[in-house]
Amino acid sequence: MNLSNRTALVTGSTDGIGVAIARALAAEGARVIVSGRDNARGEKVVAGIAEAGGEATFVRADLAEGLSAVRALAAEPIDILVNNAAMLLTPEPTAEVSEDTIDRALAINIKAAFLLTGLVAPGMAARGHGAIVNLGSINGLTGSAGSALYSMTKAAMHSLTKSWADEYGPSGVRVNTVAPGPTATEKTAQWGEHIAPLLARTPSRRTSTPEEIAQAVLFLAGDAASNIHGALLSVDGGYSAV
Repeated sequence: MNLSNRTALVTGSTDGIGVAIARALAAEGARVIVSGRDNARGEKVVAGIAEAGGEATFVRADLAEGLSAVRALAAEPIDILVNNAAMLLTPEPTAEVSEDTIDRALAINIKAAFLLTGLVAPGMAARGHGAIVNLGSINGLTGSAGSALYSMTKAAMHSLTKSWADEYGPSGVRVNTVAPGPTATEKTAQWGEHIAPLLARTPSRRTSTPEEIAQAVLFLAGDAASNIHGALLSVDGGYSAV
C-alpha cells in the first residue's frame, strides 16, 4: 500500500487506538495530522513517527469545544479522515448518568465528527477522491446494560457512515466504519470485570490489539478498498457474528 502524497487526519490520536492508526498511516507514506488535547502526548506521537521515518504534525484540538476546534483541524485539504476521537464511558445505569456527561459524549462522539466531515468531505468531493473511516463499536451493534449512552453514540456513527456513503460516494469519496470489540489499551485495562464476560462468548477468546484495529482502518483508507462504500468492518474476534 502506498499513501504517499496524501494527508491523513486522525482525531483522538494521542493515545490508544488513535496512535496505532496514525503510525500505520504514516508507515505507508501518508503525512499524518495527529490531534488531541494534550500537547506533550501529541508531540511524543509525532516524534515517534518521525523516528520511524514517517511524517507527522500535531494540531491541538478539544473536540468538545465544537466548530472552532474542528475548523483548526480542517485548515488544509485532507485526503484521509479518520473520525476516531471518542469519550470512553465507564458502564453505569442510565438513571445515574449526568446531563453534563451526556452533553460531552454527544459533542465529542457525534457532533465533532459530523462537523468535521461537513468541512472536509466537500473538498474531497470537489477533487474527486477521498476516504473517510469512522470508528464505531460493537456497542453500537448490540445492547449492553450500563452502556446505553456510549452505545447510542456509536450506533449514530454507524448510521452516519451509510448516509455519508450515499451523499459523497458518487463524487468519489468512500465512507466506511471499523467497529472494534474489546481492545487492549491503557484506558480499557481497568475494565477487566466488564470485558471478561464478552471474551467468554467471543470465538477468538481474546481482546484485539490497537494495531489490529489500525490495520482494518488502513485497508479501508487505501486503494485496495476502492469500491467499498458504506461498509462496517468488525474487528472483535467474532463477537458480533455469533
